Amino acid sequence: MSTNSKNTKASKAFPPVGGKVEKRLVDTYFDQYAESHQNPTNKLIHWICVPLIVFSLLGVVWSIPFPYIKFLGSYNGFVNWASFLIAFSVYYYYKLSPVLSYFMLLIIFAFSYGIIQLEFWQKTGGPQVWQSCLAIFVLSWGGQFIGHKIEGKKPSFLDDLKFLLIGPIWLVHFILLKLKIKY
Repeated sequence: MSTNSKNTKASKAFPPVGGKVEKRLVDTYFDQYAESHQNPTNKLIHWICVPLIVFSLLGVVWSIPFPYIKFLGSYNGFVNWASFLIAFSVYYYYKLSPVLSYFMLLIIFAFSYGIIQLEFWQKTGGPQVWQSCLAIFVLSWGGQFIGHKIEGKKPSFLDDLKFLLIGPIWLVHFILLKLKIKY
């Protein structure tokens, strides 16, 4: 083993000189996001509205007509515009924290199941999926703005769009902390 590889391993095992360990990007984002999420009522509203926003946004994008792709055959129904949204967001989460991305993927699977149930309901005479999801989306965003009015601060995403993606994993990270799972 060369001296260089020993130094690299040692630097990973021990904190840098001075004892300070640099914060991970995901933790920096969580700190920034938390600045405008201190009020307990606003936090509670976020626990309700953020998952509903993710679900409804996924449902609206899912509902956008997707072209038939011959080579997919009978699997054509499983690929839609939401597939790309899911792939992008899970990849983004993976770059921030693999563990958080795995949990978000499980949540997205559950949301996808819910959207499929809405499709079944639509086929039996229920409302269009996009209509149901748009109603959920509008109500949830209304809740978010009420929460931020209570907080006295504008929503984080107005400063930086990345916080639209950070909100869901900010909530998941609290669950993982409670379960003592490192993220």
